Amino acid sequence: MLRLRHDRRSTGARGAAIVDFVLVLVVLVPLVLGILQVSLVLLVRNTLAAAAADGARYAATAGRGEADGAARTRDQIAGAISGRFAQDVSARTVLVDGAPTVVVTVRASVPALGLGGPGVDIQVAGHAVEEEQ
Repeated sequence: MLRLRHDRRSTGARGAAIVDFVLVLVVLVPLVLGILQVSLVLLVRNTLAAAAADGARYAATAGRGEADGAARTRDQIAGAISGRFAQDVSARTVLVDGAPTVVVTVRASVPALGLGGPGVDIQVAGHAVEEEQ
């Protein structure tokens, strides 16, 4: 006849796995959420910078103006991520070393994990030297 032996040492460690899991989870969840937030901010920042540069190049071509560059930037942003990031787009012409240069500036706020709450404010600019006619 087979006798099962009850070991007293195993009864004390029965809940240890749950406690270990919770302790690891308390550290791991904020770390993963932080990485996701940084990734979201970098994605939005890079997209806004690319759209601003494209809008500046578009506005700097012969026959185009600042309004055309700002509109192109808004369209690029709305097509790539979301139109809510294209609310504050401005374009102006400045002189850089005597050359007329179009500067397209985009300001946006990236909410926490894209859901809402306190956001990260981003400002990017794209520059392009105007073509001569």
